[in-house]
Amino acid sequence: MRNAIKKLLPDFLLGVYYIFWPFLGALIYRFPGKNKNIKIIGITGTNGKTTITHLATDILEAAGYKVASISSLRFKIGNKEYKNELKMTMPGRMKIQKFLRQVVNAGCRYIVIEVTSEGIKQHRHEFIKFDVAVFTNLTPEHIESHGSFEKYKEAKGELFKIAKTAIINLDDENAEYFAGLCKGEKRGYAIFNFQFSNFQVLKASDINLELSLLGEFNLYNALAAACVGLSQGIDIKIIKQVLEREKSIPGRMEVVVREPFPVIVDYAHTPDALEKVYKTILSLKFRSVTLPPSPSTDYNIVWGGGAREDIPLMICVLGAAGGGRDKWKRPEMGKIAAQYCDEIILTDEDPYDESPQGILEDIEKGIPYYILHSAYYRKILDRRQAIKKALQLAKPGNTVIITGKGAEPWMMTKNGKVPWDDREIVKEEISALG
Repeated sequence: MRNAIKKLLPDFLLGVYYIFWPFLGALIYRFPGKNKNIKIIGITGTNGKTTITHLATDILEAAGYKVASISSLRFKIGNKEYKNELKMTMPGRMKIQKFLRQVVNAGCRYIVIEVTSEGIKQHRHEFIKFDVAVFTNLTPEHIESHGSFEKYKEAKGELFKIAKTAIINLDDENAEYFAGLCKGEKRGYAIFNFQFSNFQVLKASDINLELSLLGEFNLYNALAAACVGLSQGIDIKIIKQVLEREKSIPGRMEVVVREPFPVIVDYAHTPDALEKVYKTILSLKFRSVTLPPSPSTDYNIVWGGGAREDIPLMICVLGAAGGGRDKWKRPEMGKIAAQYCDEIILTDEDPYDESPQGILEDIEKGIPYYILHSAYYRKILDRRQAIKKALQLAKPGNTVIITGKGAEPWMMTKNGKVPWDDREIVKEEISALG
């Protein structure tokens, strides 16, 4: 019913429609997002939101506070938590107001929320006072939905106009834009020597973390969470202890199986995130030999462990979302897989109402012809069968990396939701292999 109404409304009335629902929700639940007894922290950016939300929640809890959070993985109020099965990172306008009321009633001091550009575009953030806004990074995503990269950036920026404190990734090229939107306190974090005035800056060298979380991108996530803690007066020793004891975030560079070969599941669903994941795996001791950064015409050497048994393989299972979402990125995903992976298996992800075959054909446009016609490329629509094939191909010394869904509990098809979890499928299929 709502979707039908939205299609019929002109743009200016659609804006009124979007404002009406959060106002109604706030009114019904007595404006919980404005409650003076709770502090609200919003995490936004293209990648890293879920990890930072979980890390910041753990830091606040370690400091003795009762904390709630909303992420793409879970809803949490104090010690109670349950899976986010909405297939929506930031809940709808009525749902988020209802949840905030539950959080206030439970006596939580903090709530940490993943804030999406789509959520802001649809005014799900309205009538919520954000004490802290965190900017992680910005790369192209949701371009079809927003109309351009600039409008995507502007949607993210709305959060910083209303936040009392901004925490900014100073190594991102968009840092100055987001910093300029906040009129209150400004904090930053960086790995490299980024110079920025009027900031309290936390550098990686200042905290000397020994993280179990894999990858440079997780160092950025940890620094962001540390800045959240520091902004709330939490001792750096507590922050360091929490970050160093974290082993993994569900579906985020999660090593699901370690023997007889590592199998990693990650949510990476943008070109930037995918490349960072592949680079991280290549840099780890999962592999004894570092391959050249891109395939050459002599792909019997660079590609294919069968030709050179001393070169372990990185076997990659990937796809792309349907539903008309960011079609531009599909060839880019293929291009990145071709650059970093030794074996590529394209498969279904979340096709929605699109042709699964058509989505894979779009990805193939970024994969060189010689790879598409080699023994090191496969297209298996059935995701379980694709995972099974990757496990069958792998040998000790190889690494299997499955991207796109992470810990999501559903696959979205033209027939609706299908229960799914890449991690459980891996465990089932590797057990079946004996």
